[in-house]
Amino acid sequence: MVLTRQFRLPVFVNGHDGLLIEVAAGLLEGAAPEQRIRDEAEEETGYRVHDVKKIFEAYMSPGSVTEKLHFFIAEYDAKSKVSEGGGLEEETEELEVLEWGFDEALAAFHRGEICDAKTIMLLQYAAMNNLFVR
Repeated sequence: MVLTRQFRLPVFVNGHDGLLIEVAAGLLEGAAPEQRIRDEAEEETGYRVHDVKKIFEAYMSPGSVTEKLHFFIAEYDAKSKVSEGGGLEEETEELEVLEWGFDEALAAFHRGEICDAKTIMLLQYAAMNNLFVR
């Protein structure tokens, strides 16, 4: 799995150290969701993903915000690496790219190190659907 670690001010002001481990994501900004996740994955992780599959949509906090997330899974391999990733400087992104095995990511979730909702939902989806050979 390719994840990122980045500073998030809103969680920092709520008592967390602010560094969240997350899946690649971004605002649609007028683009189709599938194109956006392809672009964000490449910008943030340095991998050009393939076999992108939309698995579901969800409102993250429908009582207070209008945000709707589109969840995807995709594949990558060593040949898919096109850059170092880390985000775009003009967007003031400063990301650390993490490449972890599924068991390592799941263990990090159980230890409370992964507390980003979208990442947790995708880890649970992968576990429920046996996407990784254990």
